[in-house]
Parts: sequence; structure tokens; C-alpha cells
Amino acid sequence: MALQGGFAEHISHLQALHVEAFEIRKLSDAVRPMDGLIMPGGESTVIGKLLKDLVIYDDLKKRINGGLPTFGTCAGMILLARQIAGTETAYFGAIDIVVKRNAYGRQLGSFSTEAEMKGIEGKIPMTFIRAPYIESVGASVEILSVVEGCIVAARKNNVLVTAFHPELTADNRLHQYFMDKVVLSRNGK
Repeated sequence: MALQGGFAEHISHLQALHVEAFEIRKLSDAVRPMDGLIMPGGESTVIGKLLKDLVIYDDLKKRINGGLPTFGTCAGMILLARQIAGTETAYFGAIDIVVKRNAYGRQLGSFSTEAEMKGIEGKIPMTFIRAPYIESVGASVEILSVVEGCIVAARKNNVLVTAFHPELTADNRLHQYFMDKVVLSRNGK
């Protein structure tokens, strides 16, 4: 999804893994055949408004609910969450998590670290920029990573979410995880 945020960096990671990718900017892009979708970071309220203004939201919601493998990073995680703490707002509601927006504070609260993530060998680099975190998860949601006591990555069926920006590092392992564990497993490959 190329409405805002680090979509070009996600595409670079996919290309490095020899995965074909295209930008979704309008409805004609959103209805193209695809094996997976990445919702990058940015500003979730702006992206949510653009999704509706550009008439992309309904088609994507139907596809995600129908099992389209989807990976949301930072704002993408907020858009995919069942609930945003402290608001009545929800967008796709595709994964049973409650997220806290800007949980680490403003821009000055941004940081980078390395931590373990279930399903990936060794620590991975994690860049948090005005990042959310997951306050709680539903019973069937798998917690994949916790940093300083906060849930920062989770998965349920076709939906993978991270509070951090893997596209801002040189490490391709999280994009490979998405391809292997979510896209290829769903498509029976």
C-alpha cells in the first residue's frame, strides 16, 4: 500500500528477496491480483482517511477478511487492530489486538534496538518511530516479540503486525518470515 510511509523501502526488501511487488495508490491497483499486502507506517488517521477517500478501503477489507496475507508495520498495525486504546475508532479490525498509539511518546521517544522474534533465528534490528505497542491480544493471537515488557509483534492466521519498522534496516529476515510463514503457507506453496 503506497499511500504514505516507507512503502518504497518495503518494495526494496521484497525485490532483494526476488518477490514481485507493486504500489497500491488507487482502486484499480487495489483490485489487481496479489498474494499479499504490506501496510507500511505513516500516520494512521491520514492513511485511514485516504483509504476511504480513494475508495480503496472496502475492497481491501473484503480481501483481508477473506484471508489475504497482510503485514502491517507501525501505522499499518494500528489500521489492522481490532481496537485503538482510548478511542472508538477502528479501521480493518483484522487482528484481535488493542494498540496504544504513540505509546513511546513523540518523535524524541523514537529508538532502535535488537530483540528476539519467534520464528526468526537470532536477534533482529527494530526501529521504533513514534511507535505504538500492543496493550492486549485475543486468545488466539500469537505474540511474536516483546521489548521492555511491551508486545511489539504478533500474528493471527493471515495477519502479521509489528510496532517497529523492519523496512528501515538492512535485515530482510522479517520480510522473508512474512513470505514463508504467512504468504506461502496460506497459498499452499
